Amino acid sequence: MILKGIEASRYFAKPDPTKAGLLIAGADAMRVALKRQEVIAALIGPEGEGEMRLTRIQGAELRKDGAALLDAIKAVGFFPGPRVAFVEDATDTLAPAIGSALKDWKPGDATIVVTAGNLTAKSALKTLFEKHTQAFCAILYDDPPTREEIEDALKKAGLASIDREAMADLTTLARALDPGDFRQTLEKIALYKHGDPTPLTPADVAAMAPATLEAEVDDLLHAVADGRAPAIGLLMRRLEGQGVLPVTICIQALRHFKALHIAASDPAGIASGLQKARVFGPRRDQMQRQAQAWGMRLLERAVSDLLETDLTLRSASRAPGMALMERALIRLAMTRR
Repeated sequence: MILKGIEASRYFAKPDPTKAGLLIAGADAMRVALKRQEVIAALIGPEGEGEMRLTRIQGAELRKDGAALLDAIKAVGFFPGPRVAFVEDATDTLAPAIGSALKDWKPGDATIVVTAGNLTAKSALKTLFEKHTQAFCAILYDDPPTREEIEDALKKAGLASIDREAMADLTTLARALDPGDFRQTLEKIALYKHGDPTPLTPADVAAMAPATLEAEVDDLLHAVADGRAPAIGLLMRRLEGQGVLPVTICIQALRHFKALHIAASDPAGIASGLQKARVFGPRRDQMQRQAQAWGMRLLERAVSDLLETDLTLRSASRAPGMALMERALIRLAMTRR
């Protein structure tokens, strides 16, 4: 049987212990691992692994010993309670061994949980779980988490009171980060807000968001977008001293001005465009003002100039890269005058 979307998320949180098994597959190994952890914890509880009610079988081990999974689901443990036989990194070559275990599975046996990478539409392993009446198949795609998934994650992290704008920022952050980083960020935010009854705000989200190189270059890009040409030289020297390459600055500048262009050209308005461009926190208000001041036409020209600069930096030109980048940014900053 196939699980999709919200149905899959609900099953991961509360799996049916009377069913034979579950296959979780997807290209994103971290996303698959997080869902597998959630399912196993829901089936055997927090003490299950310590009580030896979880049997781990590597795909390579099962290839060598095809009966290992059948032995694991039939084994009787020392501690009472539900058991799980977990097969990690499975491929289609294991379909016969897993199919045999599913065929011989009886109520009271350990639940079979299998994880796999990206499977084709005609995958033997995928077909096995899809057609089995007592097993489920969930294929995870690299889609951003839904609002319901984010709300569930927030509840698990202990975050109950959330400002509406902070929720919008978290939704944007969830799309920008991989699942593991997003979960760590939520745990960090929950620790930050521990004992604080006030609602979570956009400033809190921005303060706890992972620091990136983009944050270091932000001061320079805002100086350019705000038209503060005299500040550019000093900021460039500071970045150069930190070892930041001119092509890196150009890439970040392109992202910044493309985001402004998306916002300025969005039919639903600048705020909607910035959300689509995954801009959140205090940066959002500043970039909203920048998008209004520049306008769509000037931003198109800015993106074009930056693309030309990027091509020059990557070409065989012997022009000094940092000087070339600085000149391009000063020219952009003076465009609004």
